[in-house]
Amino acid sequence: MINEIQERDHSGINVFGVLVGVLIGGLAGAVTMLLLAPQSGKRTRTLIQHKSVELRDRAAELVEDGMEQVRVDRDKIAMNGRRKAKELMRNGRALVAGQLEHVSEAVRAGKKAILSS
Repeated sequence: MINEIQERDHSGINVFGVLVGVLIGGLAGAVTMLLLAPQSGKRTRTLIQHKSVELRDRAAELVEDGMEQVRVDRDKIAMNGRRKAKELMRNGRALVAGQLEHVSEAVRAGKKAILSS
């Protein structure tokens, strides 16, 4: 289970890395577009504005997708944790019941020994 959590932690880091990469790539593209633009300044500004809105929307979608994946992973981890806790409780109860039976047998044997002497 710890390995699962560690794997999920690494996937969360990867999602963050991808988001940062997309944003840096978008900024680099915008700067390159400014430097190499053959259009007039007004047309270039309009293009940059449209591209920046497009980039913002795409980044927002990626963030939302990443957050949804984190929520799904969180829910899976919680569900697995609850299942493991129930399993441990059942095993613990069975162990306690078995030990109580052994103690009861020992008490009966002790009483029998005392009464026999």
